[in-house]
Amino acid sequence: MELSMTLHAGYNDLAVAYGYGEAARKIQELYLAGRTRDAAAAVPDEFCELMTLCGPEGYVRERVEAFREAGVTMLNVTPVGPEPARLIETVRNWL
Repeated sequence: MELSMTLHAGYNDLAVAYGYGEAARKIQELYLAGRTRDAAAAVPDEFCELMTLCGPEGYVRERVEAFREAGVTMLNVTPVGPEPARLIETVRNWL
């Protein structure tokens, strides 16, 4: 089973706070110029990994546990796949 969750926030401000200020500036510039594909390609892989939980169940579960241990009390879960309710229930049971 693959799980995918995205942590939604003000991505530009968050990127700056995480040390990706130059990338955030470039992405925003490209996006506002209508070059959405170039903007998407400019997003650093490391930033995507920080901002999403996507992959095999074991990996996602470990990351959810790390967030819980760090004091995170709310996750915004956006299920991707043919059984969204099942994915949400799976994550709920981990908390």
